[in-house]
Amino acid sequence: MSKKTIIVFSGDYDRVMAAFIIANGAAAMDDEVTMFFTFWGLSALRKQPNPGTPAAAKSGLQKMFSGMLPKHPEKLGLSKFNFAGAGRMMMKKVMKSENVMTVSELLETAQEQGIKMIACTMSMDVLGIGKEELIDGIEYAGVATYLGEADEANVNLFI
Repeated sequence: MSKKTIIVFSGDYDRVMAAFIIANGAAAMDDEVTMFFTFWGLSALRKQPNPGTPAAAKSGLQKMFSGMLPKHPEKLGLSKFNFAGAGRMMMKKVMKSENVMTVSELLETAQEQGIKMIACTMSMDVLGIGKEELIDGIEYAGVATYLGEADEANVNLFI
């Protein structure tokens, strides 16, 4: 069995989608896959905010970062031609007509295939993102854990 690792640094819809397509493809080929989400890439793991959930204590800058980041993977902007969110809507319309899975569906498939998803705890601290804001079924660790996974992999990608 081969092993693949992907660092998801970008918070752009199209780049996150590419990361999940590659990860799901590798897992479908029976490769062991680890995805390490750091900085803006953490937005792909955010779950829909629940209005009834009390907010965690955050510094002013953490509140600012957390407030400016997309609240859900389907709210991520495009890397090019975003047009204040209209580009994402156009892209999703074309994707639907071509039967291309959304980022949320790709994420779900990744979980079903047993792809290991790790949220970078240092980035979470810097950006003021708490565990309660992220989806269930993921791991939390630092860069040393990712590097350990990468040492064993035959492919390491940075997206």
